[in-house]
Amino acid sequence: MECKFLPESRIEGEAERLLAAYGERFGAITKPPVPVDEIVDSHLDLRLEVDDLRGRFKTPDVLGAIWVEERRVAVDTSLDPSHHPHLEERYRFTLAHETGHWMLHRAQLIASRQPRLFTGQAPPSVACRDSHKPRIELQADYFAGCLLMPVDLVRSLWVEQTGSDKPYVAADDLRAVRGKTARDLPTIDVARRMANDFKVSGQAMQIRLLKLELIVLTEPPPSLF
Repeated sequence: MECKFLPESRIEGEAERLLAAYGERFGAITKPPVPVDEIVDSHLDLRLEVDDLRGRFKTPDVLGAIWVEERRVAVDTSLDPSHHPHLEERYRFTLAHETGHWMLHRAQLIASRQPRLFTGQAPPSVACRDSHKPRIELQADYFAGCLLMPVDLVRSLWVEQTGSDKPYVAADDLRAVRGKTARDLPTIDVARRMANDFKVSGQAMQIRLLKLELIVLTEPPPSLF
């Protein structure tokens, strides 16, 4: 499905509004990790399931799906943290990604649905594949990063971890991979440490830190004042 352009500031704002609304009902989130399961289940009142999506859709890279009209979210059994605890970070990101579809796209998804011409279980509004990234999926990915790694919590933990609010200049760490995208860069130590607190992957944490300019690739010019 084609979706309209949304600026990153709008996507971040939607994530912040969701966190604030959850905080008003259940108490502010003052330290990581963000309780994404509770946000989905208790605050948004969406039914959360772990299901064999890969088998159901006969596609090996489907990790999550959302049925908007049914208020139902599913994550593939391959990411079930109760059986695969080492994949908890991927499970959390997938769940946050589906939450992004709910917050950003649900009106458009409902409007785009065709009348059903058959009986039986309805297909999902979106089935999210790990290797297929149209605009709607990239927007949900960005939302997931903002939801799981809120800027205030990230900056607070950054000061705690580094002893400063100044950015880390990663020129020496990343010199050998110049020209690659953020996803291809090796994960530096501070990103790995913070990832453990936020229960996200080191790569996701590093991408967020680069976006917030807490990791920079070159030394900033000296101040004139």
